Amino acid sequence: MISVNSECITMTRRCLLTFKPFRIFVAGIGFFSLCFLMTSLGGQFSAKRLADSPFSIRTEVLGGLESRGVLRKISDMLEIIMKRIDTLSKMSNSSESHRLEELSSALHSFQPVGLVERIQAIAQNVSDMAIRMEQILKKTNIPARGRDGVTGQCEVPKDPRYPDCASKVDWMRGRWTSDPCYAFYGVDGSDCSFLIYLSEVEWFCPPLAWRNQSSHPTTSSLPKRQAFFRSDLSLLLERVGSGKESLSFMRRRMRRLAAQWAAAARRLDERLRGHHREQKRILVHVGFLTEESGDVFSPKVLKGGPLGEMVQWADILTTLHVLGHNLKISLSVKELQGSLGVPPGRGSCPLIGPLPFDLIYTDYHGLQQMKQHMGLSFRQHRCHIRVIDTFGTEPAYNNEEYATVNGYRTNWGYWNLNCKQYMTMFPHTPDNSFMGFVTEELNQTERLMIQRDKVNNMAVVYGKEASMWKGKEKLLSILHRYMDIHGTVYYEAQRPPEVPAFVRNHGLLPQQELQQLLRKAKLFLGFGFPYEGPAPLEAIANGCVFLQPKFSPPRSSLNHEFFRGKPTSREVSSQHPYTEQYIGKPHVITVDFNNSQEFETAVQDILKDKVEPFIPSEYTCEGMLERVNAYIQHQDFCRRSSPFPTANDSRSWSGNPPSPFLQLPNSTALIWAPNITAPACWPPLSALRLFLSPEDSSCVKTCQDAGLICEPAFFPFINNIEAFNGLNAQCESLEAEKNHVFPAVHVDRRECFQQKEPLLFSCAGVSAKHQRLCPCRDYIHGQVALCRDCL
Repeated sequence: MISVNSECITMTRRCLLTFKPFRIFVAGIGFFSLCFLMTSLGGQFSAKRLADSPFSIRTEVLGGLESRGVLRKISDMLEIIMKRIDTLSKMSNSSESHRLEELSSALHSFQPVGLVERIQAIAQNVSDMAIRMEQILKKTNIPARGRDGVTGQCEVPKDPRYPDCASKVDWMRGRWTSDPCYAFYGVDGSDCSFLIYLSEVEWFCPPLAWRNQSSHPTTSSLPKRQAFFRSDLSLLLERVGSGKESLSFMRRRMRRLAAQWAAAARRLDERLRGHHREQKRILVHVGFLTEESGDVFSPKVLKGGPLGEMVQWADILTTLHVLGHNLKISLSVKELQGSLGVPPGRGSCPLIGPLPFDLIYTDYHGLQQMKQHMGLSFRQHRCHIRVIDTFGTEPAYNNEEYATVNGYRTNWGYWNLNCKQYMTMFPHTPDNSFMGFVTEELNQTERLMIQRDKVNNMAVVYGKEASMWKGKEKLLSILHRYMDIHGTVYYEAQRPPEVPAFVRNHGLLPQQELQQLLRKAKLFLGFGFPYEGPAPLEAIANGCVFLQPKFSPPRSSLNHEFFRGKPTSREVSSQHPYTEQYIGKPHVITVDFNNSQEFETAVQDILKDKVEPFIPSEYTCEGMLERVNAYIQHQDFCRRSSPFPTANDSRSWSGNPPSPFLQLPNSTALIWAPNITAPACWPPLSALRLFLSPEDSSCVKTCQDAGLICEPAFFPFINNIEAFNGLNAQCESLEAEKNHVFPAVHVDRRECFQQKEPLLFSCAGVSAKHQRLCPCRDYIHGQVALCRDCL
């Protein structure tokens, strides 16, 4: 075996010394064939292991990480070779086609017997192929190649509009072989190929006069189609697949809620009758379930691991399918590359032509994978991306330069997206879009059964992992005086020691059995962790009261390990702030668990109250369909907006001094003047209510205090002197700077500051030294993401 390998190495070296540069490129075919031949004959080389798979020879001949890297490179090169041969095969000239047929026959003409003879035959045929390929290419319009990549036919242009062209050509001369994608796009080591690539694939050099400039389309010509609601989920279930336990969990959830989705689609279809809904091409890449990200969730599905993300992703997929969009699902990096049309290699090259999708839904893991494999195209196409982000991303953490300079840089933020492209599980901050999920609804029969079967002295604890119970013995003892306590803690052989003996532990329950348990219970008890999961909403929907701890002081990335590193400064006042703020009593009771008397009083009050099942409408199937449909039809982050105000707008403003704002009667708030034409915006500017905040207050709180919601889409239209004047800010100066609390007024110096960086417009930003200009809007009761005029 050693002697055979030595002969192979010697022959390979001779080929490298003898062939011209282009022949070395073609020699990849022979080398790959050689590897495949040796692999397929593995059984002949390993007489001691005749029962092994034919592919076991890889471990002996090419074992280890280095060999796998070599094979990966060979695979990439083979893709490139096949692409180029395919291009040549499309030539219309009959003589060239005849030569290609000769090349093809050369690949299949020999039938050697012995191993050494086969290697010699491969080498000879590769040599013949290189000669014939070079003869064909000499007759085409491709510039001739010289040694060391020098042709003498293409000079590097000196165009002041392309100042980086020369340096990029120099870089290509030394590094064009560092990624196979360059050869995929036709780079062969010559200056001409560098200039063609840098002018047509990238944009660092000017277009070449002798090239056909219409070779690569830049816009999609696919016709726009109407989207129609779907009630059948069979196609979606087929696309999701079932190769992992996480996918099986999602499929089971989709089936269980299928009837509710169908009924919700019919109701929303009636409400939207007459509205044109454009069908979108949507890619859903679930990055955290890919093998490349580690897929830590799938093994934990049956062991009490976090299921909130899978609940949300199952509902997102169902929503997009039911809304009638053209859906593609990706669960691996290979599928992602194939879907986007990414060239082979390590992602150094951009895509050519239009993005094959209107929207891409992914998560932070998928975002990283996309950037790695899309190269320069990522920046060009990132406006199409929607990031499913459980805890949210604030503008100060999102803008890379600002985050790095001002100490907001974390492992998750800094992507320079419009913050509305981050879509959260709960409406944490209006800076992001609220995606949400679905809570199972009860029909009238089920509601009556709950009222009949509810056990008044039964409590279920929110905690599937034993660690969540640690240190809670005192609380459980108090609760045990009044109620029977049930748990759903995962265990393999025996009761976890953290769970007291008086607790009836059911172990980890399937979703339907957990629903039945919650329908009997009166109380659902939270221990403070996990934060903001779907389970409390499910308990409330089944007629339970959710009793949760209040956090004093509130927890955040500044004082609590769990939130540290997350791209938000949001302060969490309880285990589930959404239920505390938007649902409240009698369904949700929030108390200080460190105060035993307060906790016991809350339990006593819960025993006295009779509570009906409740679901916020934004967490129903219809509510989620309505919300996501509005986002898809109205949110457009790819449209370049012109600076506001324009000269024409400013001339048409009325008032003295001229202004597009009007003060509301008996209020300090400003509105957009009805007689002024409003620029295109969603939500519409008719919903605007503009306030000046107190110092040390965010716009989130300022708008909440007025019974409204902060709307970041309005910031570009209030970032002007007219807004400051209308709010009587009494500016002694006006400057534009980058700061996540601007536009704002300095409290002491009365200096007014406009926002210089649009990505830093922030509802969440707060400063003790500034009063902020806060654009607020109304909202639909039970659908906080939408204003009354948003539909």
